[in-house]
Amino acid sequence: MTTVKLSVNGKEMSAEVEGRTLLVEVLREKLGLTGTHVGCDTSQCGACTVHVDGKSIKSCSVLAMDVAGAEVTTIEGMANPDGSLSVIQAAFKEHHGLQCGFCTPGMVMTAAALLKENPKPTEGEVRAYLEGNICRCTGYHNIVKAILAASGQDVAAMAAE
Repeated sequence: MTTVKLSVNGKEMSAEVEGRTLLVEVLREKLGLTGTHVGCDTSQCGACTVHVDGKSIKSCSVLAMDVAGAEVTTIEGMANPDGSLSVIQAAFKEHHGLQCGFCTPGMVMTAAALLKENPKPTEGEVRAYLEGNICRCTGYHNIVKAILAASGQDVAAMAAE
């Protein structure tokens, strides 16, 4: 066992882990941050997406020891400092970008990475960026609309085109 220290959502945290322990396991089982979901265990679905040092990663494919000392942001860290929903979370709520909610944390984390990289993406760019995330309920339309709305684009005008 080894101690892994991380900054998670702005707080210094540590956990005792085996060398084979995945980051998603540390977040969920050791630190109690269950917003990051485990969907496929093969890095196909994106439900486990978090940010490590500002980069979007699938936490089921990274060993905890490999990110020791890193800054990790999970879905729990996406809210505004006052606890209110972030722009992206509010857009998902307003535009019905979720149904069962299982994929939502990964979708929100992926959307945040996209908007950081490309603040005004086109619909096609959003769809391409989401290729690593699977949603079995929504058909993606409202997720795409929510991300476009979070970017400040007028989704009502886009729908009329």
